[in-house]
Amino acid sequence: MTTVSHPTTERTATAPGSGGSAVLTLRDAGLSYGARRLWSHLDLDLAPGEFVAVLGPNGAGKTSLLRTVLGQQRLTSGTMSFLGQPVRRGHRRIGYIPQQRLMDAGTPLRARDMIAQGVTGSRWGILPASRAERSRVDRILDEVGATAFADAPVAELSGGEQQRTRVGQAIAADPALLLCDEPLISLDLRHQRGVTELIDRQRRQRDAAVLFVTHDVNPILDVVDRVLYIAGGRFRIGSPDEVLRADVLSDLYGTPVDVVRTMGRIVIVGANEAHEHHHGEVDPHQPVPDEGRI
Repeated sequence: MTTVSHPTTERTATAPGSGGSAVLTLRDAGLSYGARRLWSHLDLDLAPGEFVAVLGPNGAGKTSLLRTVLGQQRLTSGTMSFLGQPVRRGHRRIGYIPQQRLMDAGTPLRARDMIAQGVTGSRWGILPASRAERSRVDRILDEVGATAFADAPVAELSGGEQQRTRVGQAIAADPALLLCDEPLISLDLRHQRGVTELIDRQRRQRDAAVLFVTHDVNPILDVVDRVLYIAGGRFRIGSPDEVLRADVLSDLYGTPVDVVRTMGRIVIVGANEAHEHHHGEVDPHQPVPDEGRI
């Protein structure tokens, strides 16, 4: 792994030497909206089984990066390939886990139905599931710990139970890549831990790469291999210890930033801030009120 030893260098394209071809490759990739550059000159090789956290303030382009991988948005410059082929929309080997949001009351779906959609989603028409497909749905329900509420309406499930179901839906097609768009948001610490362990177990068992967008790295700090930190149109990439440092983030933001490590957690403190904040919940350019979180 190449370290981020020079904070002024933007292009830090590395992938750990884990063998096998890269699952996802970006070369000189950039994305802009008009004159506003989100990021540019991004080189990235995401290896099988690798867990990369994508961090940065709101509006930095984290979710937009996932949208380009999903084929929903075109790069402004550069290239991207998935399993050695150009990215295309609706690829079955890419699993997607969205932000946690509660289902509307009366949604006519059970947890079992959501996972079944992942199993049979590429099939045309409305046909009964085969015995093999029903068996696969049952196995996935068991893998994600959803068997107990498999036949419950999803709208009646807790946030953590719904996210477990979404993870099951995402892994149903045996993906080579899991895209996670802040899947822990609004979950309590217990459910954050459960969903994180579930995603980590799936990537280890299936050797699936993970690209995980989050505002707070702390719940996933123990499982992250590398961090891609995007801010102000620039980025840094490397291990958490290489990127989540005061000198690196100060250079990235263009303003003094301190990084405090306490009780196994990382706290980012802007020089002009009156309060401390969790990593990823503070943009040093904008004052943020204390949310009372530790």
